[in-house]
Amino acid sequence: MTISVPSPQDSKSQLRKTMGFWDVLLFNIATVLGPRWIAAAGHNGTSSISLWVLAAVFFFVPGALVINELSSRFPHEGGLYAWSKEAFGDFHGFIAGWTYWIYTVFYFPGLLLASASMAAYIMGGRGAVLAHDRTFLLTVSLGLLLVAVVLNIIGLNIGKWLQNAGGVGTYVPLVILAVVALIVGMRSGSATHFTLQNMMPSWNWDTVNFWSQIAFAFTGLELVSAMSEEVRDPQRTLPRAVFGAGAMIALMYIAGTFAILTLIPAANVDPQSGVFSAITIGSMALRIGFLGVLAAVLVTFGNAGGVGSTVAGIARVPFVVGIDRYLPAAFGKIHPKWKTPYISILVQAVVSGLILLVSQIKSPTVIEAYQFLIDAAIILYFIPFLYMFGAVIKLAYRRDRGSNPHAVLIPGGTAGTWICGGLGFTVVLLGIIVSAIPPGESVNKLGFEMKLIGGTAVSILLGLILYWRGARSKVSS
Repeated sequence: MTISVPSPQDSKSQLRKTMGFWDVLLFNIATVLGPRWIAAAGHNGTSSISLWVLAAVFFFVPGALVINELSSRFPHEGGLYAWSKEAFGDFHGFIAGWTYWIYTVFYFPGLLLASASMAAYIMGGRGAVLAHDRTFLLTVSLGLLLVAVVLNIIGLNIGKWLQNAGGVGTYVPLVILAVVALIVGMRSGSATHFTLQNMMPSWNWDTVNFWSQIAFAFTGLELVSAMSEEVRDPQRTLPRAVFGAGAMIALMYIAGTFAILTLIPAANVDPQSGVFSAITIGSMALRIGFLGVLAAVLVTFGNAGGVGSTVAGIARVPFVVGIDRYLPAAFGKIHPKWKTPYISILVQAVVSGLILLVSQIKSPTVIEAYQFLIDAAIILYFIPFLYMFGAVIKLAYRRDRGSNPHAVLIPGGTAGTWICGGLGFTVVLLGIIVSAIPPGESVNKLGFEMKLIGGTAVSILLGLILYWRGARSKVSS
């Protein structure tokens, strides 16, 4: 018996509307909020607190307003790709979509390594050693990737429960961290002395490089918009979930950084698994050591949800580009049984797994491998954000902006749009520039920079080759 596979042109009509408000809110938390960013902020020191505030005011809030306007005006599958294409045409839409997708092959390995490092603390006291063991990290990382891929291929109606568990599993351990730190701080005092002066930014090369990570930590609210046609009542659901999740995320980043520095001095904070070192130390001080293990179990689910949400959202971009025939048509195929873009998901997973393996072989330390993956991901990921912030300004002059009854517009009319779009564009551009600066901990700074620039340049060139191939095939057909 043969199964007829739907043509790419009919694929979008087969997508199932499975996500409601709580699904989207928890999806946003699982995608954006990351314990590893709090750990990195703690490692950077007390000045991170003001950096969180600055990034929230000048990037996160404007970005949320921009995403709400674009997602309510253009609730199309593909999200950021569709918005860029609407504003600037097919070529620029492809570049935005391609870099938005290809960044994941660098982002997933970094996320998976951090997730595996945090999961090590399930082992209790042995976790600190396993958190730096390459074999353990690779095994757990590939296992998490496999779980996320399988669940999202089977269907978003199943995969969304991984994302929902991820949202809860990410937020609850950070609440535990904040409560434990508050109690320990009141009983025994803080491991870090907080003053208004030392919480102000200390501008040096390490801080400059870290600024891009702070901004990157606030990204991801746009991801669920790539699945707009799988969300129930997207023009109402998406904006409400963005505002709700955004407030919860910003609060927890700031509170979490205070908490981790209350329990551990900045110099002793591991930039990957520092949150769980802090919870372990705090829970032992309170003689309730199981809290550390509980938090590690919860965050393992949380990180699996974060991987799952990114797999689910990002895979929709090459799926739509495949339908537009700028990528091989196979990307636009829907699984005949589960109605998911399975080719896109599988390609993404295989390439990410290979990058994960190569990054470990070619880097002298786990930390340097992790830093390379993060910086490469930031550079590629921020390119489509330049398009997004430019698109909201260009599309503000369309007549339908004022007449669309479903649009959730940026306050202040055209001036407000220019302010939000301009702020976001400037922060993203600075983030790209400073990500190319090697961190102070890098052993071979020139080698690090050459590998970083070469890796990102090759990634973009590969996309251009595919675009020109697709454009020629469209003309000839």
